[in-house]
Parts: sequence; structure tokens; C-alpha cells
Amino acid sequence: MKCPGQDMQYWTAEAIYEVNCPKCGKSVEFYKDDTTRSCSQCGHRFVNPRMDFGCAAYCKFAEQCIGTLPEEFVGAQDNLLKDKVAVEMKRYYKTDFKRIGHLSRIARYAEKIAQQEGVNLAVVLCAAYLKDIEADDSGNQPSAAKILESLGANEEIRNEVCALIEALNNGRTTTSPEAGSLADAAAITLLEERNKEMAIDEEQFTDFITEEITTEAGRMVARSVFSHLAVC
Repeated sequence: MKCPGQDMQYWTAEAIYEVNCPKCGKSVEFYKDDTTRSCSQCGHRFVNPRMDFGCAAYCKFAEQCIGTLPEEFVGAQDNLLKDKVAVEMKRYYKTDFKRIGHLSRIARYAEKIAQQEGVNLAVVLCAAYLKDIEADDSGNQPSAAKILESLGANEEIRNEVCALIEALNNGRTTTSPEAGSLADAAAITLLEERNKEMAIDEEQFTDFITEEITTEAGRMVARSVFSHLAVC
């Protein structure tokens, strides 16, 4: 069945319209499903400003449906993926609120670190949410890779996320900037949870920053989390 939004039998007169070229101002005709068009006067190619890419941001058949998405919308798919992964993680653990809270805190710190480090945020956050989910040989429980595949993640992202999880679980924090960001977030979360049981002192925190945190952004986030300690 064809997507109703792309089937011309459902179109109205508003499905064809004209847009002024942002470069020379000449009128350019667009169909509602045109992702881009070139101006006949100056040759400038630009994105359809009235096209709704909402469904394309999460639909795994977007490319087959409307063609290659404009570059500025590709990131939207990855950003939405991490949100869907967060929901699946909560469904996976159901009423295990301790585990859900633990992974959510890791993801929160990982987001802050990854943003400052300028690394792939979607991959880091997906790995943070799925890092404790192991493959089940019985097939009763989904692996991280299967969850990602069910959500429409492409093979490249699935491989990157799984490699990141493997690196973290094997203690290989220097394999990539993404691995360092995730490992720092996990370490900060563990120390925070330990601190609730038995308060750490300044010396312990200084040792933690020196020995366990690998990124500058990780050190900044750690200091913010433990700002009650008089350490620099």
C-alpha cells in the first residue's frame, strides 16, 4: 500500500505551489512531495520549504518513499532514534526502576559530555541506554542489535552502537572519543551512586578524576555533579 501522504489521489489544489528562489527570487514550482528543486534561472538547488518531513524522520522506508532526504534532515532520524531507544529500554526493564534510573543517569551525563566533546550524540546515547542488554541465546529477549533493527536503525548505526557497548564492557575506553564519553558518564554515575551510600572525600574524588576520567568534558561534568566537594 502506498503512503497516503505521497499518493496523488489524496492531493488537493494546494499540493502544487510556487516558491521564490532564495538566491535570485525567481518563482520555482514545487509538488508537495518534491524534496528539492533547481531554479531554472540561476541553477540554485534548494530544499522544499513547505514539505513536512515529520514521518520521514522516523520511517525506515523514507528513502524508498521520497528519495534521498536533504542533508539537514538526516540528523533528525538519528536524534529521534535515541528517544525511541530510551522508550524501548524502559519497556525492556518494565518495573526495574533502579536499572532504568541508573541507565537514564548515564545517558544524561553522556549527553552533556558528548555535546562538549563534539562526538556522535545519537550513537553514544543509544549505547548508554542499551549497554546492559545482552543477547539471549534462547531468543526470548532481544539483543541491543535487534532492538535497534526493530526501530529502523541502519546497519552502520547498529554496528557503531554495538561496538561501543562492547568496548565499554571490555574496559576499552580509548578506542574512540565516543567510547571515552560513554565510559566517563558510566564512571560518574557509579561514583554518584556509591556516594549516596558512603560519602566520598576530596582526596577520593581527586583520584577519581585523575585515574578514571579520560575526557575534559567528563571532568567538567564530574565536578558539576560533585560541586559540594571543594576540589578544582
